[in-house]
Amino acid sequence: MIRKKVKLAYITNDSSRKATYKKRKKDLMKKMSELSTYCGIDTCAIMYSPYESQTEFWPSLLGVEQVLSKFKMILEMEKRKNMMNQECFLSQRTIKVVEQIKKH
Repeated sequence: MIRKKVKLAYITNDSSRKATYKKRKKDLMKKMSELSTYCGIDTCAIMYSPYESQTEFWPSLLGVEQVLSKFKMILEMEKRKNMMNQECFLSQRTIKVVEQIKKH
């Protein structure tokens, strides 16, 4: 099913804008759920709305915290993977220099 192209512009009518927000939020939640189910990955969403005083979390506040903590752990692991102390750095540089001397 082909959808028509959506014109991206500010919706001036308040009730229409609120209805569109609710529809798109519902569609976003559905897509997040499908992505999580079909691909077997952890997803989360944090939504701030001008129409509601409370921040919304999908799937829940606890679920969002778990996904974010996993994300931060991955970042830390990636950082540590590339980190080295001065001794390791100097030994690697020495090996590279020796190899370059052998080539010449």
